[in-house]
Amino acid sequence: MNRTNRPPAHLSQPHVEKIYVKVTTDFDATGMMTPKAIIWSDGRIFPIEKVTDYRPASTLDPGRTGDCYTVMIKGERKHLFFQRNRLIGDHRIGRWWVEVMVV
Repeated sequence: MNRTNRPPAHLSQPHVEKIYVKVTTDFDATGMMTPKAIIWSDGRIFPIEKVTDYRPASTLDPGRTGDCYTVMIKGERKHLFFQRNRLIGDHRIGRWWVEVMVV
């Protein structure tokens, strides 16, 4: 064990991390938000072929609400989350994130 009480990296277990991503999004005349592509911080772009499901989803952060979009990317089903910002007067309505398995 090291000073942070974590095992060395080569002994750590796989785990899921929340990664914030940029998402291109369309809004229709009713205000419906539809994600179109995920853009990673390194510039890679993953077009979303189809949104197959949408549902409200709680987040792990206290006081925040969110949504889960089930999307198809390269023929595979993935989950894309939108975390709503509840601060009144803030111009940011929320952030997109994905779950990534870290080994």
